[in-house]
Amino acid sequence: MLYPTDTVYAIGCDLNAKSAVERVRQIKQLANDKPLTFLCPSLSNVATYAFVSDTAYRIMKRLIPGPYTFLLPATKLVPRLVQSPKRKSTGIRVPNHIVCLELLAALGNPIISTSAHLPPDEADNGMIRIDPETVQSRVELFDRLDKLVDIIVDTGEEPTYEVSTILDMTGDEAAIIRRGLGWEAAAAWV
Repeated sequence: MLYPTDTVYAIGCDLNAKSAVERVRQIKQLANDKPLTFLCPSLSNVATYAFVSDTAYRIMKRLIPGPYTFLLPATKLVPRLVQSPKRKSTGIRVPNHIVCLELLAALGNPIISTSAHLPPDEADNGMIRIDPETVQSRVELFDRLDKLVDIIVDTGEEPTYEVSTILDMTGDEAAIIRRGLGWEAAAAWV
């Protein structure tokens, strides 16, 4: 599906639907060694899918829900197709967006969430690119992805390309590895 989040429009599916996860990878042209982020509805749900240290818990409790992706050591419930194979880690978000939270509640499982970069066309020489200077309207985004996804959730929101802040919490100390929305608030706790 294509759906809005508190950061960007995302392409996603049920975390536990292997064929759907493979399809997301195909749409995004991602190799199997590239980890995928997924959404969880709460911090307690995150602990089901990742090992959360006391330090990580204190930081996450202050920041979620919100525009943050936390890289954490994965539990056995995270499919290998989703996690980083070298680090056995995963990226998890707890969004602050009613549509995401309702989708999570309806599905009852975490949802893959990867930004909806536009698919290649002949003018792009087969490369997926986003030019922030020419952000596509939601109608253009929907037109480009319509045949690639089964469902488009249209709330009337225009897409933005403001990414989440990524915090690496796989080591002893948390580190911001990508500045995105809310990075200043995260920096106060890292």
